[in-house]
Amino acid sequence: AGVGGIIKMVQAMRHGVLPATLHVDEPSPHVDWSSGTVRLLTQARDWPATGPSRRSAVSSFGISGTNAHVILEEPPAPDPQPAATPRVVPWILSARSAGALSAQAGRLREFVTRHPDLDPADVAWTLAFGRSRLTHTTAVVGATRGELIDALDTVSGGSDTTVPRGRTAVLFTGQGSQRLGMGRGLYEAFPVFRAAFDAVCDLVDGELDRP
Repeated sequence: AGVGGIIKMVQAMRHGVLPATLHVDEPSPHVDWSSGTVRLLTQARDWPATGPSRRSAVSSFGISGTNAHVILEEPPAPDPQPAATPRVVPWILSARSAGALSAQAGRLREFVTRHPDLDPADVAWTLAFGRSRLTHTTAVVGATRGELIDALDTVSGGSDTTVPRGRTAVLFTGQGSQRLGMGRGLYEAFPVFRAAFDAVCDLVDGELDRP
């Protein structure tokens, strides 16, 4: 009953409405309703915000004799959210030569200038997943169209900003934290993991009081 009352009052605060008391035909004759300002809610009514916050009390009378009384207070109104900052996105360019890369940057600049309604994030997705990676690759980054266009000007002007091709490494962090023995399972199942783990231990065990 107490939990149900708390839920009821939280919803009442949220909607600014005092709900009617259910299953009551008439006020109890054992209460002096003529003194004070206590009233029985026979129907729902508005709960105006007349002060800093609304407050209510919830009582629970347990069948075993345990009574609990909780006072609830409406939380303060949240501060206005600041305007969202623009997302920084990469525009990836790739070509077979440095000259072709500069020319591609120029063509992209011309295209996005003629289509100001394009979302920079949509352009970034298309460039990342809709084109192949060739010998010369670069990326320009920016949070606004203006920043990205300025960066394209740098590339189209012949600036050497290409990223050399190389091997890709993937690091999986937190091994062993998901469940007990996870690291032991990796060690036993994967020779590359086992070799790397042993190499690290060989390097650091001599520096530690405890291996």
